[in-house]
Amino acid sequence: MNLAELSRLYDFTGRTIVLTGAMGVIGGEIGCALVGCGANLVMLDRNLDPAKGLLDLMGPEAAGRAVAVGADVLDVDSLRRAADIVLEKFGPPDALINSAGGNKPEATTGPQRSFFDVSPEALRCVIDLNLLGTVLPSQVFGRSMVDRGEGVILNVSSMNAFRPLTRIPGYSAAKAAVSNFTQWLAVHMAQEYSPRIRVNAIAPGFLKTRQNEFLLVDKETGGLTPRGQTILAHTPMARFGTPDDLLGAVMWLLSPASAFVTGIVLPIDGGFSAFSGV
Repeated sequence: MNLAELSRLYDFTGRTIVLTGAMGVIGGEIGCALVGCGANLVMLDRNLDPAKGLLDLMGPEAAGRAVAVGADVLDVDSLRRAADIVLEKFGPPDALINSAGGNKPEATTGPQRSFFDVSPEALRCVIDLNLLGTVLPSQVFGRSMVDRGEGVILNVSSMNAFRPLTRIPGYSAAKAAVSNFTQWLAVHMAQEYSPRIRVNAIAPGFLKTRQNEFLLVDKETGGLTPRGQTILAHTPMARFGTPDDLLGAVMWLLSPASAFVTGIVLPIDGGFSAFSGV
C-alpha cells in the first residue's frame, strides 16, 4: 500500500454517518472531526438547542452535509422517523456511532446516598440510557447495513467496563453490558449477515465532562476531589483525557484501515489500565 492509498482511508467524503448523543461533549467533538474529514453527518439528540452552535463551529463546510435531527435513543418510533430522514437526505448510512449515554447523580453513591438508598428509578434510567440506548439504534440503523451487506457500528463503552469504579454501580454495570453487546453484535453481524459489517467500541478513560465533573472537581474550591487526585495518581500520563484524545481511534475504527478489526473494545485511558499502582 502506498502513501496516497493510506491517506484515502481517512477520507470520509460521500460517507453518511449517524451519530447519537451528538450534542454531548464527546459527540460534538466527534461530529466536528467527521465533517472536517468530508462525511455527511446526521446528528441525533433529544435536545437540539446546542445544534446551531455546533453547526457554526463546524464552519461553512457543514452546509448541506451536517443536519441535526430530534430523536430519543429509547424511543424506537423516533429512531425510525430519523432513519427515514437519513434515507431521504443522504441515502442509507455507512456507519452508526452510539455516543448517547451517561450517568446521573441520583444513581451515584456517596456520603449523602448509600448504595441501599439508590432508587430503582435512578438505576433504570442510567442502565436504559447506556445499554438500550445502544441496542435500539443498532437495530434501527443496522437493518439498512444488513440490506447492503456492509457498514460500521461504533459504540462508546468505558474503562469502568473492565474494572468497575466505586460510587457508580449502574453506570459501571451498563457499560460492561455495552462492551459485551459490542462483542455479541460483531459476531452476530459477521456470521448471520455479512463479514463486512463491523462492530467495535472505544472505552474512554477519565475525561472531565459536564456529567462527571462533580466527582472530580470540588465545586467550592475548584481543586481536585480526593477521587480526582487518586485517578491522576494512577494515570501514568498524569492528566485527564479530553474529547479530542478519542478522535484518532474513532477515525481508525470507522475507516477501511481497520477492515479486519471487529469485536474489540479499545481502551483510551492514558495508561490507567496498565498501571498496578506501584
